Amino acid sequence: MKVIIAGDGKVGVAIARQLSTEGYDLTIIDSNQAILDSTLDQYDVMTVPGNCATMKVLLEAGIKDAQLLIATAGADEINLLCCMTAHTLNPNIHTIARIRNPEYSEQLFRMRNTFALSLAINPEKKAAHQMERLLKFPGFLKRESFAKDRVEIVELRIEKDSRLNHVSLVNLDSIIKCKVLVCAVLRDGQAIMPGGDFVFQEDDRVFVTAPTNVLAVLLKNLGIITHKVGRVMIAGGGRTSYYLAQSLLKIGMHVQIIEKDREKCEELSELLPNADIICGDASSHALMESEGLAKCDALVSMTGIDEINIIISLYASELGIPHVITKISHSENSAILDHLPVGSVICPKDLCCSTIVRYVRAVKNQAGAAVSVHSIANGLAEAVEFVADENTKNCGIPLKNLHLKNGTLIVSITHNGKTEIPNGESSFQIGDTVIVVTKAERVLLQLNDIFE
Repeated sequence: MKVIIAGDGKVGVAIARQLSTEGYDLTIIDSNQAILDSTLDQYDVMTVPGNCATMKVLLEAGIKDAQLLIATAGADEINLLCCMTAHTLNPNIHTIARIRNPEYSEQLFRMRNTFALSLAINPEKKAAHQMERLLKFPGFLKRESFAKDRVEIVELRIEKDSRLNHVSLVNLDSIIKCKVLVCAVLRDGQAIMPGGDFVFQEDDRVFVTAPTNVLAVLLKNLGIITHKVGRVMIAGGGRTSYYLAQSLLKIGMHVQIIEKDREKCEELSELLPNADIICGDASSHALMESEGLAKCDALVSMTGIDEINIIISLYASELGIPHVITKISHSENSAILDHLPVGSVICPKDLCCSTIVRYVRAVKNQAGAAVSVHSIANGLAEAVEFVADENTKNCGIPLKNLHLKNGTLIVSITHNGKTEIPNGESSFQIGDTVIVVTKAERVLLQLNDIFE
């Protein structure tokens, strides 16, 4: 399957990294030859220099033979023009565009066919949505939703005083007193799918599958006592900050945004009249103290520089702020953060990449394709959502009688709107939603790929 990526920035490179390992025929377009050379040295791709929105360059890239175009150039307008031009040259092509400007939201909805868009994606808006979910249900480092929000995979860290520290997995039920499934544990940079004799240790990051309606019980029985977030301080006034503040204000939270660019502050004041906009440097401890950081329920650090975000989050954790969220742009360095108290780490680029990869796989394998794909455990594992259909093997057969590929686990089955954390006697039927967790090196294009 031939895929063209227009724009070789952070998102473009992340998509190229993922898709090249899955064997797609990739061509990357960018106006910067040096960047293209760097990508060519790292991945098995073709490169074409030039303006991705022009017919000449798209034809040189092979647009007439491509099944999919992913436009991730730096300007929204270029991405839209690129998709429109590509569709003119190849009416059957699927197109994905990264559109970041909130002013275009209504136009994208009303003019989708005009722009020839199969999918429009906004990394900052997706990141803000993820942050909002964490602030509405504090206590988890991450939350990934499946089966129309009926089931989730949540991430927890085992602290020194955790009720799970030095506890074996076989004894988990006696502590949490609710039905969940531990689908992966990240320890010392390795993703583990634990057996019953596995013993939790301090600093383990544990990924738990649970029906959404038992998450509160899980937190309570683990002794993770949280209170509702009422006051949030946001460091940085970029697009993600705007989307997040807009959402939080709608649900009644008090929001403060600290941004050092006066022009941005004035713009935010007009867009968010109910938020407190402070013009200043969020990396200044004195300013943060004077604005009441210590009295906040949550701190979200998302300036434009990862290192500053990390420092701000470390300071907030030192002050004892209950909930800290850190936005990073370069997830390649996320392993460094595993042992630092920076709270939940959100990378818009990775969220965007996951959505695009799901769509690409669906185009390649339209029958029985994944409904959603989420990367977990620092990208070492994937949680994939499927709907069993008439072509799915082993429907109605108990899981204990199935032979699954090594490193693959069925973690949830939803039947007629009711979610079950499966055991050996469980089975799935046609129409059921099935959540599977697998090691990242194994690509699941359809549910049948999990069987030996």
